[in-house]
Amino acid sequence: MAMLQLTGVSKRYGGVTALAPIDLALAEAKTYVLLGTSGCGKSTLLKSAIGLIEADSGAVRLDGQELTRDNAPALRQRIGYVPQDGGLFPHLTAGANVAVLARYLGWRRDRITERTTELAELVQLPAALLDRYPTELSGGQRQRVGLMRALMLDPDLLLMDEPLGALDPIIRSELQTDLRAIFRKLQKTVVIVTHDVHEAAYFADEVLLMRAGRVVQRGPMAELLAAPADPFVTQFIRAQRTVLEGDPFDEGTPT
Repeated sequence: MAMLQLTGVSKRYGGVTALAPIDLALAEAKTYVLLGTSGCGKSTLLKSAIGLIEADSGAVRLDGQELTRDNAPALRQRIGYVPQDGGLFPHLTAGANVAVLARYLGWRRDRITERTTELAELVQLPAALLDRYPTELSGGQRQRVGLMRALMLDPDLLLMDEPLGALDPIIRSELQTDLRAIFRKLQKTVVIVTHDVHEAAYFADEVLLMRAGRVVQRGPMAELLAAPADPFVTQFIRAQRTVLEGDPFDEGTPT
């Protein structure tokens, strides 16, 4: 059974199709990357999967259970979500941001402290930074806090919308390395939105290249490179060819 399944899910805004009817099944313990240009439907698909956007048609199922208005709050506890800007509350410290959902659910203070400490070690965030406010943290540190908050309830599914897009190249490279190690350790289903071919190749077990609200091709990056299913696949990858040549990452990066 798929961890996440979308059946006939679509979304329009006026006369614009943001997401054409799409059927999609994502398995457990794999990392998927939604790749494509701005406006292709990547973020709409991601937000539809978590119920932040109500689709015009179709159904979303998490581990076989359909997402509805009634059960959405409960099902979302099984989904970790990191929005584009991290989404941290500026009036709360980093530690309070991480714990906000656990406190809402009535977790004991010692349980919250134990889980926060565990997650800080996982994402390599110094404990002293948990007392700082978001404006007192660097971009990379804020992203680590956002990831901690998304993982606080130990969700089955982790969704990340352009998590590294606003970071400088050095911090971005460091976080890419750390994130891939975290994904491999946790063995959760992960879906990442990006427009960066290199990032997709680095993270993905499978890439889903989107255009105009549709998935043009799905598969390992090596397959998209060797056997493009559509001229757009070649065009999109060729536009970032300089990124794929002279790969600065380790030998584990797909080619």
